Amino acid sequence: MSTYQTIVLGLGAVGSAALYHLAKLGNAVLGLDQYAPPHIYGSTHGDTRITRLAIGEGPEYSPLALRSHELWRGIERETGARLLTSCGGLIVSGPTRKSVSHGVANFFQNTLAAAQTHGIAHEVLDAAAIGRRFPQFNVASHEAAYYEPDAGFLMVEDCVRANLALARQHGATIATGEKVDRFDASAGGVTVTTSNGTYRAEQLLITAGPWLPWLVGEPLQGLFRVTRQVLHWFEISGDAARFVPGTFPVFIWELPGLQQGIYGFPAVGDARTVKIATEQTLETSDPGMVDRTVTAGEIEEMHARYVRPFFPDLSPRSARTAVCLYTEAPGGRFVVDTLPGHPRVSFASACSGHGFKHSAALGEALAQCLACSGSVIDLSPFSIRALQQHVDKMSDAQRRSLAQCVDRLPGA
Repeated sequence: MSTYQTIVLGLGAVGSAALYHLAKLGNAVLGLDQYAPPHIYGSTHGDTRITRLAIGEGPEYSPLALRSHELWRGIERETGARLLTSCGGLIVSGPTRKSVSHGVANFFQNTLAAAQTHGIAHEVLDAAAIGRRFPQFNVASHEAAYYEPDAGFLMVEDCVRANLALARQHGATIATGEKVDRFDASAGGVTVTTSNGTYRAEQLLITAGPWLPWLVGEPLQGLFRVTRQVLHWFEISGDAARFVPGTFPVFIWELPGLQQGIYGFPAVGDARTVKIATEQTLETSDPGMVDRTVTAGEIEEMHARYVRPFFPDLSPRSARTAVCLYTEAPGGRFVVDTLPGHPRVSFASACSGHGFKHSAALGEALAQCLACSGSVIDLSPFSIRALQQHVDKMSDAQRRSLAQCVDRLPGA
């Protein structure tokens, strides 16, 4: 039986970062994954993810985003990979918007407040200013935008590859293609049994994304919802130069009159496409059985409802699609804690659809907690207890909609 100080289970965004930083700290660490990361079966694929520094989901997230930018730039220098493109980011909203971003009702105002609190460069643009600077957006006269020049996008598969390469350089052991059958924790350590063998460690970190609910079991399992999300790449009509980084920003748009917003990216590389998506949180999925086929009807509805009215220069022709998964907690929160009753088992999830931008710093902080008994960035706002306190502050209507989940909180 192979023995390590730490086992990291799941090597996506957060797991690969934690593995790298644990190895860098001299920890004898093993990384396990049932696939070969980066792969298409979880939450870390589809080329790009938005990164922004002023975080509308809550002020406690901005330190993670700011530190992550520093870490990505350091990894770029060390590996030569280009991971982070700062092309500017636009958050558009208005008084007739109905959508709620990541479970946060005041997302636009919270973003502005976070920028002011953390001294993050930004501008507020009215509809006329948006039209002059970004005529690609068909905004209504009553809409406004928060613009952050240092926002942009991350190349997600390349980020995971870089983390894993650096982890190996620092001595980490990586075993892929091994599905975990079970883990057993006791006062003396943790044993993990996979399809290929058995491993023992002093401690276990579970960063398994949409598979985490099944691994942690009850009562935590009921807190997490796994949902299927569809990414679309629509072809550009006319001059594609209008949609390249530097001319076209990443964006989040709380659409007028629609229950769901949209988000998107500039054309990357030589592509003549814009990646754009909405989010659905109603239908849950099993990560092992999710339908990864995107139908023609889904593409047509996406363009008709969420693209054509707002981006008239994007064609209904779809160059490609992809399906990824969100693992969501009540209120769109992160949950980072030890498993109740098992102090040697830590976990990090759900990231509720907005985690990649924070993953570098979250991985570093987890590594510091496990190897050094404390992190520079405070992770207590993401504990199970903090989640309970967050839910307690919700309105009665919000609590009723989350009642089944809330009832399963330890200590509820």
